[in-house]
Amino acid sequence: MSVLRVGNASGFYGDRFGAMREMLAGGPLDVLTGDYLAELTMLILGRDRMKDPGAGYARTFLRQLEECLGLARERGVRIVANAGGLNPAGLADAVRALAGRLGIPVRVAHVEGDDLTAAHPGALAAHAYLGGFGIVECLRAGADVVVTGRVTDAALVTGPAAAHFGWGPTEYDRLAGAVVAGHLLECGAQATGGNYAFFRDGDVRHPGFPLAELHADGTCVITKHDGTGGFVDAGTVTAQLLYETGGARYAGPDVTARLDTVRLTQDGPDRVRVEGVRGEPPPPTLKVGLNRLGGFRNEVAFVLTGLDVEAKAALVRAQMEPALAGVADVRWDLVRTDRADAPTEETAGALLRLVVRDADQRVVGRALSGAAIELALASYPGFHVLAPPGKGAPYGVFEAAHVPQDTVDHVAVLPEGRRVPVPAARDTAVLRPVPGPPLPEPLPPGPVRRAPLGLVAGARSGDKGGDANVGVWARTDDAWRWLAHELTADRFRELIPEARDLPVTRHQLPNLRALNFVVEGILGEGVAAQARFDPQAKALGEWLRARHLDIPETLL
Repeated sequence: MSVLRVGNASGFYGDRFGAMREMLAGGPLDVLTGDYLAELTMLILGRDRMKDPGAGYARTFLRQLEECLGLARERGVRIVANAGGLNPAGLADAVRALAGRLGIPVRVAHVEGDDLTAAHPGALAAHAYLGGFGIVECLRAGADVVVTGRVTDAALVTGPAAAHFGWGPTEYDRLAGAVVAGHLLECGAQATGGNYAFFRDGDVRHPGFPLAELHADGTCVITKHDGTGGFVDAGTVTAQLLYETGGARYAGPDVTARLDTVRLTQDGPDRVRVEGVRGEPPPPTLKVGLNRLGGFRNEVAFVLTGLDVEAKAALVRAQMEPALAGVADVRWDLVRTDRADAPTEETAGALLRLVVRDADQRVVGRALSGAAIELALASYPGFHVLAPPGKGAPYGVFEAAHVPQDTVDHVAVLPEGRRVPVPAARDTAVLRPVPGPPLPEPLPPGPVRRAPLGLVAGARSGDKGGDANVGVWARTDDAWRWLAHELTADRFRELIPEARDLPVTRHQLPNLRALNFVVEGILGEGVAAQARFDPQAKALGEWLRARHLDIPETLL
């Protein structure tokens, strides 16, 4: 059967608004996907729904469709997006109303059944991660637009691929290939040079969004529309493949993809072929994302300028102590951004950051804010803050749970309104770690030089609840031989002191010349809790690349 061209126009709620039009107008496509959901997004939508029961979906998607629905219809491109969030039925109705107002005849379907909030008391939103076969039913019924709630990000591609090629639920290798393609597309421009360690290799001022040319055997080519910015090479694809993953087994509701089998080859300018992906039966459970309100949070950053920075910090901490006596969680961080004999006032300053959390908004609200501001004329010399503290804002907590697949009512609601139950996976397999492959031969001894890791390796990092992953890959075979022996879990802990007392698991992916580190608990209760300076661990990999090691001179 023909190649299926699937493009992406959104990697998160708030991504480039014009990407939908760019992708529709920029070249041929069969399906355009949009990923609008993340752990934090579900919390935001949950709070929206508290204010308005008819809310709970990504309104940006509707505004994009208002501009682009006619163009999609004209070009025969079907749209599949998880913008339904907590209310896919509501979004489907809104799309129909929009199409009617615009006079564009489109068939709209949606997928539901992921909402398990009623079964989890105390959760603001609890949603199972569904697979792609609800999308399959919608597309096979002739839907032009399919909106879903919480499906896996990759399901936005596995669904259209299975519908187009006629794959069944046990064609694991083909499904696994589509899962990998979906994972490579889901974060938009991260596959085309965005957020890329070696960004100077191309022009990434306005990267185009990626697309996959999928084949019936599950292989694909990752590319982008001709003439768009950014670039696609084995490095940009490797970086995205490692993003927010763990071990060799990448589990989903339809299939477990073996990331250690992925092979990447450059297939021409801005084209990377992805093949060799093996699949296994999915696990017997579905992941459930639980979002709840954790309490209230406030923050103030004191600026400490010039001399005696540590003494100034000690003074303000002592002065604030009475106001903090009843606060459940208090965190102080002194960030030494100052330098001696600084040429500007800003470079002479350090930041003392105070973050407080409590179940009672009053404890972290005006009482705390007043205590900080009242020090304006009565504390260390040069007292000022980056911004006045507020009244305290709610923060969220994310947790992951798991439920048996057959306890979730996965339903496709077809364009004419018929409800089609989607059966759970028939065959499943409990996830087990993959034995580590043998290490490559080490490099022969030779002279070394103290230098940043990033001169010979790329990295990309991200969050999964309270954990972070850091994928690190080498650009040459010799660099891989060195990296595989040098960057152990213990060495990782040395280079990233925040991880020193945390569980760190190292996974090897030799086909990619890559190591993937999972650091448990470094993000506390997840991004919504904002427990860390970089709450999503977006720059953790860049910090690692900036650390210095003894690197063989032959690699430099």
